[in-house]
Formats: sequence, C-alpha cells, structure tokens
Amino acid sequence: MSELDFNKASEDTLHGKYLTFFLDQECYGMEISFITDIIQMQPIATLPEVKSYVKGIINLRGEIIPVMDVRLRFGKPEIDYNERTCVIVARTGALCVGLIVDSVSEVIMIPDEGISQPPKINGSSNRFIKSIGKVGQEIKLLLDFEKLVADDEFENVARTEAAHQEAANDA
Repeated sequence: MSELDFNKASEDTLHGKYLTFFLDQECYGMEISFITDIIQMQPIATLPEVKSYVKGIINLRGEIIPVMDVRLRFGKPEIDYNERTCVIVARTGALCVGLIVDSVSEVIMIPDEGISQPPKINGSSNRFIKSIGKVGQEIKLLLDFEKLVADDEFENVARTEAAHQEAANDA
C-alpha cells in the first residue's frame, strides 16, 4: 500500500467523525481529522498585547502552542476553569493551536445525510459554524476550525512560536 493509499484510507475512516464538546450548555463539534490531543488544563504563559481570547502559550512535549479560549472567541462571558475544562489541540497545515473548552463529550459519527447548512438569520450567518449535525433529536453545531483560528493576530502568535521552535531545534 502506497503512502497516498494509506492517507486516503485514513481519511475515509475519519470521515463523518466529530469530537463534541460543550461551551455553556451548547454542544459543538469539530472534525476529528483536525484533533491531535485532548489534554487537561495546564499552566499558560501569558503574552502581552494580544486579544483577550488568546490566553497565551503552552509547552506540550516540547512544542510551543498558542492557546485560545473558545468561549471568549464566541463572545461568551469568561468563567473560572475547573477540573472538566480541557484543551483540544488541533492542527491545520503548519498551524497548531490549543482550544480551551468547558468540557469534552465524545466522538460521534454523523452521516452526510445528517448534516445540513446553518440557517441564515436576518441575512447573516455565524462565520464559525460550518454546518449543523442532527443526531437523533439533538443538534450539534459543527465548527469550521480553519475560520475559528483565522485571525491575523492569532496566526502571527502561532507562526512566531513555530519559528522560534524551529530555530531552537536547529541550534
């Protein structure tokens, strides 16, 4: 089996699988293909002069990762972190980020026919919601991970930390 065949087979086994998590009482989901780790909260080194939802950076097994509080990114009120608060580590291309969420629920399978586009309300749509997943009588708000982390300031923090990491590895 070639590497291309292996990657395609791996993508096929991940298709339709979502990690679900909570913010407030609302259940969100994100494609499992982006997820690399789920970790407990750990000390976060704060950075000066960044947006409030960028909480800082963490050191995960030698890799420096910027961390975003998804609750704050969505404009929800800040709460104290507790034993259920988690960091979902996700990657898209070279960008690796930690997403702080209230709690992680489970990995679920949502078939293509269970997914629909989010409704437009008053001519606008939530830019972070990619689609709506229907699971029985429940709905899951499925996030567009790439749009969630698409922020010039946040990407600059991530790229700066990645460059520092590469320089340290080369030294």
